[in-house]
Amino acid sequence: MRKIIPIITFVTIISCEKANIDEIPCYININDIELEENITNNITDAWVYIDDNLQGVYELPANFPVLVEGKHKLRIKAGIKDNGITSTRIIYPFYKSFIIEEQEFTQRSTLYITPKVKYLENINLDENLEDFDGNGLNLETDSSFSIDNINPLDGSYGVMMLSDSILSTEVTTDKLEDLPQGGNPIYLEIDYKCNTQFLVGVYIKFPQTGILQKDLLWVNPKEEWNKIYINLESTITEAVNAEYFKVFVAMQRDFTVDTNTICFDNLKIVY
Repeated sequence: MRKIIPIITFVTIISCEKANIDEIPCYININDIELEENITNNITDAWVYIDDNLQGVYELPANFPVLVEGKHKLRIKAGIKDNGITSTRIIYPFYKSFIIEEQEFTQRSTLYITPKVKYLENINLDENLEDFDGNGLNLETDSSFSIDNINPLDGSYGVMMLSDSILSTEVTTDKLEDLPQGGNPIYLEIDYKCNTQFLVGVYIKFPQTGILQKDLLWVNPKEEWNKIYINLESTITEAVNAEYFKVFVAMQRDFTVDTNTICFDNLKIVY
């Protein structure tokens, strides 16, 4: 036996090295993932599956190898930064997968793909939507708020502005009732640009104890339009017996800037 073990080990090593030499990859190139119907998005990652096995998560734009050959099922899921945080990358639960049932993979070749995804059909998307392009307004505002269309993202947008000695302002949504509280995903989507931080939170109305203010997230300044996906699931689920909710966007005066400004658009609750 002592003479056989070295021989077996030697053969095993040679076989592994040969297998590695024979595994010549093909490459997948994904510049971005598009959301159909020209709806704004901030898809940052591609979650790539081959034959429903996860191959990896790739920040866009991406070019990466895969060790497959021939026809295989290719599935790509759109990933986001949960609450805008780089370390919390997830699959956005409300976008459909991009699927090619029989994709041909060839060694040494590069497969260029621009996946297109769309919202799932069975979700709530349009209710509680405010895009500032229709009649009326589904927000409660004060004198610091206005509607503008200079350098728009897509049509008119809302503006919150603080100057001089006014110290704070906020806008709130109308009452949000019958939101799912069973641990189902629920998100607030906002397109925004701003020169100061702003706070996003929820007012929760309970039958007997009144209204509770729940601060969720401080959003950092962005010079260009950006979208953020804010996770409301735990806040809504934990508010057992709540009568209704109101989402708020609040700003405090920053005297290092002459005028504090937040522009926002396409505010919606998705669940």
